[in-house]
Amino acid sequence: MPRKSQTVPWHTVRCIVRWSPEDLYEERLTLWQAATLEEAVLLAEAEAVRYAESNGFEYTGLAQGYSMLEAPAPGAEIFSLLRRSPLEPGGYLDRFFDTGDEQQQDWHDDEQSRRRPPPPRGAAGE
Repeated sequence: MPRKSQTVPWHTVRCIVRWSPEDLYEERLTLWQAATLEEAVLLAEAEAVRYAESNGFEYTGLAQGYSMLEAPAPGAEIFSLLRRSPLEPGGYLDRFFDTGDEQQQDWHDDEQSRRRPPPPRGAAGE
């Protein structure tokens, strides 16, 4: 397969997969080099189906794409989604990102992160 030119744009696609029967949902961000966002979404959806089927999961059919303005590099923005909401930051995070049902570890609760500086006072989630 020929190497893709550096002029072919990069895209990130977020696909949602359900881990049944655990009732867990996974948000997977995958990176694609494709001529169009639509092509990247098709590639990502095919990969999501393969991933889901090979693990006994279910691809939900939701794919959200983002076309990157520059090639991937450290610190590059790889995904962005704007959502209109009247909620204040704390309520917004609680509603959409920190519902209490996430399978995650609070970065500031582990031993290693205690040696890192805390977030600024008044940061969301405090």
